[in-house]
Amino acid sequence: MPWQTRFAHASAAILLATALWPGRSIAAPPLNFDIPRGTLSDALAIYARQSGRQLLFAPTDVASKHAAPVHGRLDPDRALARLLAGTGFRARAAPGGAILLEPAPVARPALRLDPAEPDAIAPADVAKAPDIVVVGTPGGGSRRQEAAFAVTSIDRAAIDRLAPASTADVLRLVPGLTIESSGGKNGANIFVRGYPSGGDAEYVTFQTEGVPFFPPATLSFLENSQLYRIDETVQRVEAVRGGTSALFASGQPGVTVNLVLREGGDHLEGVAKLGVITDGEVRGDALLSGPLGADTRFMIGGYYSRGDGIRSPDFDADRGGQITANLRHDFGKGSVLVFTRYLNDRSQWLLPIPVEQNGRRISAYPGFDAGSGTLAGPDTRIGTLNDGRRYDLEDGRGARIVNLGANLEGDLGGGFTVRDKFSWLAGHADTTGLVSGDVAPESAAAYAAKLGSTIASLTTVSDGRAVSPDQAIVEAGVWSIRKRVFALVNDATLEWKAGPSKATVGIYATRYGSRDYWNTGNDLLLTATPNAERLNMTLANGDVVTRDGFTSGASFLVNAHYTGTDLAFYGVEELKLNDRVRIDAGIRHQHHSVDGTIADNDSTGPGGLDGNPLTLYDNDDVVLSGTNSRLRYRGGAWSWTIGANVDITRALGAFARFSHGNSFPFFDNLRDGIDVAPQVDTVEGGIKLSTRPLSLYATLFHNNFRGLATTVITDGAPLASIGGARATGVELEGVWRPKKPISVTFSGTWLDAHYRHFYTDDGLTDLTGNRVQRQPEWQWRVTPAWDFTIGGRKASLSTTISYMGDRWSDVQNAQLLPRFWKWDAGLSLDMTPRLRLQATADNITNAIGLTEGNPRMLGAQGTGAIFARPILGRSVELSARYGF
Repeated sequence: MPWQTRFAHASAAILLATALWPGRSIAAPPLNFDIPRGTLSDALAIYARQSGRQLLFAPTDVASKHAAPVHGRLDPDRALARLLAGTGFRARAAPGGAILLEPAPVARPALRLDPAEPDAIAPADVAKAPDIVVVGTPGGGSRRQEAAFAVTSIDRAAIDRLAPASTADVLRLVPGLTIESSGGKNGANIFVRGYPSGGDAEYVTFQTEGVPFFPPATLSFLENSQLYRIDETVQRVEAVRGGTSALFASGQPGVTVNLVLREGGDHLEGVAKLGVITDGEVRGDALLSGPLGADTRFMIGGYYSRGDGIRSPDFDADRGGQITANLRHDFGKGSVLVFTRYLNDRSQWLLPIPVEQNGRRISAYPGFDAGSGTLAGPDTRIGTLNDGRRYDLEDGRGARIVNLGANLEGDLGGGFTVRDKFSWLAGHADTTGLVSGDVAPESAAAYAAKLGSTIASLTTVSDGRAVSPDQAIVEAGVWSIRKRVFALVNDATLEWKAGPSKATVGIYATRYGSRDYWNTGNDLLLTATPNAERLNMTLANGDVVTRDGFTSGASFLVNAHYTGTDLAFYGVEELKLNDRVRIDAGIRHQHHSVDGTIADNDSTGPGGLDGNPLTLYDNDDVVLSGTNSRLRYRGGAWSWTIGANVDITRALGAFARFSHGNSFPFFDNLRDGIDVAPQVDTVEGGIKLSTRPLSLYATLFHNNFRGLATTVITDGAPLASIGGARATGVELEGVWRPKKPISVTFSGTWLDAHYRHFYTDDGLTDLTGNRVQRQPEWQWRVTPAWDFTIGGRKASLSTTISYMGDRWSDVQNAQLLPRFWKWDAGLSLDMTPRLRLQATADNITNAIGLTEGNPRMLGAQGTGAIFARPILGRSVELSARYGF
């Protein structure tokens, strides 16, 4: 048994055995506090900055109160209790992780807030407090309980417990989204609420500190989660589904994901973390933050990792790092936050591999581990394409970018507040991978027969060793995609508060572009084995099938330069009718323009590059013709929304909303002649329940889509499907606390999404009634957690059971992706107040769950050996985190 397997089994056993150990709960690690004597309002603001917590309170209630000084390294709860001692206030946990300050009952002292004893309050209790201030939250934000839309906030504790391998993995905690990260740490597929999409993250906007860093939600071979990696510098992740997404920032009506950074406090502090995964990957994280003066604070941190990855190609396929820094300066009646980030990270692009399918039963292809196998290996790593260009699979998929940004906020007086958010990004987002072909494994003899002859010779490229005609073989292409991208974004708003009214007007402007070089096709003849070997073949009729293993050259080339510009104006009015009812309405107009130059393709013909029709490997290769085509698009559209939020009782709130949103065709659509502008109308409503044992958020939505386009690359060229769809769904998320040290976090989605007047095959085939591809009817996850102690040391144990229902890989609904279950677990132990050890086990049962069939093939793949992409196999990560 390999050491990795023994290690995984032992680690899983330790996690399960520890679940039987009795004990108490874990509290937050101690922090350095330096809060001088002063007004309670000022002291609470300092506490929020130094602890990173959100405090909710009414300024008029604390205006005349004074706080005692707090100094030294303390548990945040103990520090807050000292701060509130004698003030007549107590702290209670509010929904979403914030802390509400309220008058303490006369008969009992101020309550010490302790995560071991959650004292949840009803949403209505929070809403009733006048002029609530959210301390520690970026300006212009809104508390979840007051939001008339579906929003999920993932705090640092949840991120640490999840231990996500990729940025997209964090979004598994967001209902309504379907996440496929089986393609590696970069290059995920993220699907939203039944929005039809062929892959990538077509309806997902990623932001840093409230500003998009690359406005196109997706481009072919570029989804924006690969432009950012989660590390210790991220404080929390917020995701807004539908709702007001169609109005703000880039106007993306799907989901908007905001990454909020940590910021420095009044004391120098830091974190050092080292993690090791069973596949041999090592990762180090570090963070340092603190003051640079009375009104200025800094943060700097990042990570570096290196390893083969779980699907090891026997070379360092996963390698890179990120460094992030920010600086906040408070002045008079405002503040400025400046942030910068450098990312240089890549990982193996994981693609479909051979597996066996018999109806709903999926099993490993003989000799090929479904959880860790990959075709890529030392023999395929480096080579020369037919056009003379060299490739290296170690380049993988990732990004090398620089991102600079700033947030400016100022109080102009008279109820006016101005805010400006700015971002600039530039760099490369390249992809090199070994892409499976459209034919499942077959014998070399059968392959030769399809070419019209028998085998004269079959040898390995590396050493000329003879290979049996019975050897199972496959074809896989070397795809090389190079992108040089840039984006300049500015979002400026003016807010005016007057009594119960808050009005906001804004201007959003951006200019962005991409310089693309694509070379797809380039098929290699390979053994159907992990870390496959290249093969050379000649036929008895004299045909030479391969050159260094290549059976073909390029099938699709792109040499293009695109530039896009968006200008939008928007306005929103929020009105508080009374203590229970809030309404809002807004409108946006956006103008979208694209200009580009695209090199035309041509064919070498049956003689190929060398003019010899007997050398099959270069016949009909695609080359650039030397001519160019121009691309130009101009369009504009209105978006609008109206919503209301009502506190029905002390424990129950509700919201309802209608929104009309638009998207626009981006570079790849326009290059392929698709200029439809997607539109979506959404009706949604939800309830927000909060009692001591249960917090629950439930959202019902209905989407009506028009003018949608999905594209897959089949036979080396894009194939488009265009039309509409309808989707109805329910999203659930919440926490159940059956007993003080135990909690059960849950989330789930039911989705009924079908195409409507949706055509493919150049409009010849109507797919109306088919299920929207890649999105299941049911998916859910449940995470029980137990906080306890071992020998006086605080610890926490959690386990997660997740379920993914049946899906169709293709728009034709011919390739079934059967339902599957997945089991994960995690354990953390505080060895000292500063040192925490953590173990995270992923896919403990080594489940084989398919997330993609064979997008290079139309129709069913049949029974037996097929190409598909399974989830990653079992792995365990051990980490040590030291705070100072």
